[in-house]
Amino acid sequence: MLHDEGRALVVDPGDAKPVFEALATRGLTLEAILVTHHHNDHTGGVNALRQATGAQVFGPAGESMPEPLQRLSDGAVINALGLRFSVLHVPGHTAGHIAYFCEVPAQSPVLFCGDTLFSAGCGRLFEGTPAQMLDSLTRLAALPDATRVCCAHEYTLSSLRFALAVEPGNQTLQTYQARAQALRRDNVSTLPSSIGLEKAVNPFLRTHVPSVVHAVQQQAAHTSDAVGVFAALRTWKDQF
Repeated sequence: MLHDEGRALVVDPGDAKPVFEALATRGLTLEAILVTHHHNDHTGGVNALRQATGAQVFGPAGESMPEPLQRLSDGAVINALGLRFSVLHVPGHTAGHIAYFCEVPAQSPVLFCGDTLFSAGCGRLFEGTPAQMLDSLTRLAALPDATRVCCAHEYTLSSLRFALAVEPGNQTLQTYQARAQALRRDNVSTLPSSIGLEKAVNPFLRTHVPSVVHAVQQQAAHTSDAVGVFAALRTWKDQF
């Protein structure tokens, strides 16, 4: 949820109940619902929220979505809460997956990336190809380092365990794992992350780094091209 103490928007509401509770607790009016892709854990609460609040729904152009909504393609720009969101088509997890990037005045930019990018990880390839997902992640990695990465799931600890299997000598990874473990012990989210941090710790953004390439080659057939390294890395994670 993003709000200005009066109005709010929510991203990927898989369940309406916690959104209604948050709106009531904070005295907010829901104005917009942003959806990144069609999976039910991201869309399950859309209809109930729309019907109760009249909020405008935005979602990807190429996927089955709860109607009515404004459908968005790559390069589209929308305005919500007085903020300007740029739409990025980032296929891989699903074929029509989109992300929303916003430059916030006097703050770090914000990225709502759904299940494309996780902290220290990325989404499974349900509908896209390794080449598509690598291209999508490369687009996200090109955003400003200070960009806050608001991904849709708290998968950080499990992703970090895999990342450390790939790069056990990565000092930044070790430090981040200790910090993330402390946060989760206190029942605090590890998110948002940042693009700068992800480029330092996320193996799926580091397919060009020699230590990652070497680790993949130890696990799979010798491959050094970026798509081959990414594909082998994703297969390794799926079986980890």
